[in-house]
Amino acid sequence: MSAGGTLVILLAVLGANLPFVNQRLFGILGRRAATKPLWWRLIEMVVAYFVVGALGYLIESGIGNVFSQGWEFYAVTASLFVVFAFPGFVYRYLWRHRPAAAA
Repeated sequence: MSAGGTLVILLAVLGANLPFVNQRLFGILGRRAATKPLWWRLIEMVVAYFVVGALGYLIESGIGNVFSQGWEFYAVTASLFVVFAFPGFVYRYLWRHRPAAAA
Protein backbone atom coordinates (compact mmCIF):
# COMPACT_ATOMS: atom_id res chain seq x y z
CA MET A 1 0.00 0.00 0.00
CA SER A 2 1.28 3.45 -0.80
CA ALA A 3 1.98 6.11 1.79
CA GLY A 4 -1.03 8.11 0.56
CA GLY A 5 -3.39 5.18 1.09
CA THR A 6 -2.01 4.56 4.56
CA LEU A 7 -2.43 8.24 5.41
CA VAL A 8 -6.07 8.23 4.29
CA ILE A 9 -6.84 5.13 6.37
CA LEU A 10 -5.20 6.65 9.47
CA LEU A 11 -7.12 9.88 8.96
CA ALA A 12 -10.34 7.89 8.60
CA VAL A 13 -9.73 6.02 11.86
CA LEU A 14 -8.94 9.26 13.70
CA GLY A 15 -11.83 11.15 12.11
CA ALA A 16 -14.33 8.39 12.89
CA ASN A 17 -13.33 8.20 16.57
CA LEU A 18 -12.85 11.91 17.25
CA PRO A 19 -16.55 12.63 17.96
CA PHE A 20 -16.65 9.92 20.63
CA VAL A 21 -13.49 10.68 22.59
CA ASN A 22 -14.05 14.36 23.39
CA GLN A 23 -16.85 16.72 24.40
CA ARG A 24 -15.89 19.60 22.12
CA LEU A 25 -17.65 20.30 18.83
CA PHE A 26 -15.45 18.99 16.02
CA GLY A 27 -12.66 18.64 18.57
CA ILE A 28 -12.19 22.43 18.70
CA LEU A 29 -15.20 24.41 19.94
CA GLY A 30 -16.25 24.32 23.58
CA ARG A 31 -19.82 23.62 24.68
CA ARG A 32 -22.01 24.78 27.54
CA ALA A 33 -23.44 21.33 28.22
CA ALA A 34 -21.35 18.70 29.99
CA THR A 35 -21.84 16.02 27.31
CA LYS A 36 -22.70 15.94 23.63
CA PRO A 37 -25.82 14.06 22.55
CA LEU A 38 -25.50 11.09 20.19
CA TRP A 39 -27.13 12.91 17.28
CA TRP A 40 -24.47 15.62 17.43
CA ARG A 41 -21.71 13.00 17.43
CA LEU A 42 -23.27 11.40 14.34
CA ILE A 43 -23.33 14.77 12.55
CA GLU A 44 -19.65 15.23 13.39
CA MET A 45 -18.96 11.75 12.03
CA VAL A 46 -20.69 12.53 8.72
CA VAL A 47 -18.72 15.78 8.38
CA ALA A 48 -15.49 13.90 9.14
CA TYR A 49 -16.39 11.33 6.45
CA PHE A 50 -16.64 14.07 3.82
CA VAL A 51 -13.45 15.80 5.02
CA VAL A 52 -11.48 12.54 4.87
CA GLY A 53 -13.01 11.81 1.46
CA ALA A 54 -11.93 15.23 0.17
CA LEU A 55 -8.41 14.69 1.50
CA GLY A 56 -8.33 11.27 -0.14
CA TYR A 57 -9.42 12.85 -3.43
CA LEU A 58 -6.66 15.45 -3.15
CA ILE A 59 -4.05 12.77 -2.43
CA GLU A 60 -5.27 10.67 -5.36
CA SER A 61 -5.21 13.64 -7.70
CA GLY A 62 -1.66 14.43 -6.58
CA ILE A 63 -0.52 10.90 -7.39
CA GLY A 64 -2.09 10.70 -10.86
CA ASN A 65 -5.44 10.28 -12.54
CA VAL A 66 -8.55 10.33 -10.37
CA PHE A 67 -10.80 7.34 -11.01
CA SER A 68 -14.55 7.88 -11.22
CA GLN A 69 -16.51 6.08 -8.51
CA GLY A 70 -20.05 4.74 -8.46
CA TRP A 71 -22.50 4.58 -5.58
CA GLU A 72 -21.03 1.24 -4.50
CA PHE A 73 -17.72 2.89 -3.60
CA TYR A 74 -19.43 5.45 -1.37
CA ALA A 75 -21.62 2.80 0.29
CA VAL A 76 -18.57 0.69 1.11
CA THR A 77 -16.46 3.61 2.37
CA ALA A 78 -19.32 4.93 4.53
CA SER A 79 -19.78 1.46 6.02
CA LEU A 80 -16.05 1.18 6.64
CA PHE A 81 -16.08 4.59 8.33
CA VAL A 82 -18.83 3.36 10.69
CA VAL A 83 -16.76 0.25 11.45
CA PHE A 84 -13.74 2.45 12.17
CA ALA A 85 -15.89 4.40 14.67
CA PHE A 86 -16.77 1.27 16.66
CA PRO A 87 -13.92 1.57 19.23
CA GLY A 88 -14.90 5.16 20.03
CA PHE A 89 -18.57 4.22 20.32
CA VAL A 90 -17.73 1.34 22.66
CA TYR A 91 -15.56 3.61 24.78
CA ARG A 92 -18.25 6.29 25.06
CA TYR A 93 -21.47 4.28 25.42
CA LEU A 94 -20.71 0.66 26.30
CA TRP A 95 -17.58 0.84 28.47
CA ARG A 96 -18.32 1.14 32.17
CA HIS A 97 -16.62 4.31 33.42
CA ARG A 98 -15.84 4.18 37.11
CA PRO A 99 -15.61 7.37 39.15
CA ALA A 100 -12.12 8.29 40.25
CA ALA A 101 -11.26 7.03 43.72
CA ALA A 102 -10.50 9.64 46.35
CA ALA A 103 -6.91 9.51 47.56
